[in-house]
Amino acid sequence: MSMKADGIFITGTDTGVGKTLIAAGLVAVLKDQGIDVGVMKPLESGAPSFGSAPIPRDALYLKEIAGVHDDLDLINPYCFQSQLAPGVAAEKEGVQIDLLRIKGMYDELKGRHQFMVVEGAGGLLVPVAQGVLLPELIKLMDLPLLLVARSSLGTINHTLLSLFYCQQEGLEVAGVIMSKSTPDADPSEESNAQVVTQLSAVPLLGSFPYLRDYGGVRGNRAFLVQIFTEHIDMEKLLERLGLTGC
Repeated sequence: MSMKADGIFITGTDTGVGKTLIAAGLVAVLKDQGIDVGVMKPLESGAPSFGSAPIPRDALYLKEIAGVHDDLDLINPYCFQSQLAPGVAAEKEGVQIDLLRIKGMYDELKGRHQFMVVEGAGGLLVPVAQGVLLPELIKLMDLPLLLVARSSLGTINHTLLSLFYCQQEGLEVAGVIMSKSTPDADPSEESNAQVVTQLSAVPLLGSFPYLRDYGGVRGNRAFLVQIFTEHIDMEKLLERLGLTGC
């Protein structure tokens, strides 16, 4: 199945599963193929601060990998210091998140680029405003999902529950990527991907290895391209997104 798309929304089954690194790898590969890619990280929390201003590290990393000149405030409309779900952090810091404002900024970026890579925050069902979960923003942007799942024990349950929710809500999922987010040995990793593939109609696009410090590859797009293409089925992903021949 092909879904002609002008962007993709990268979300996860949990926080800390490697969404930013997967997003950066995808951006690097698409740019290597001559596609003009824009990036967006609409909501970022747990950001370090410089003085009183939070610094959106993930958004900065994606901006650098993409090599775009778009304003950081456009790429990252909301950034919070509190290491909490964005909706909870916003309430704590007295900020009201406006999904229509995010959509307007996304449309602005989309108009500048051939394809957009948008990274979510936390897991699929993270609150992004009072009483509002992340899928409402995904629906507003009208983007297919790339679901990043941790490779370790428990991922079968988390991944299948996430995919079931997407099916119930009518969210299109381009594929699943398993990501090893810790160096710990886990014997379940050998079978987790296979079981998820057997129990879901959504294609598993590959398993991404653990990279101890992705900050070490910052700016090294060639390295990201190599790692990503070695472990992820880009041909299948491009086909799913309708980007074959671009």
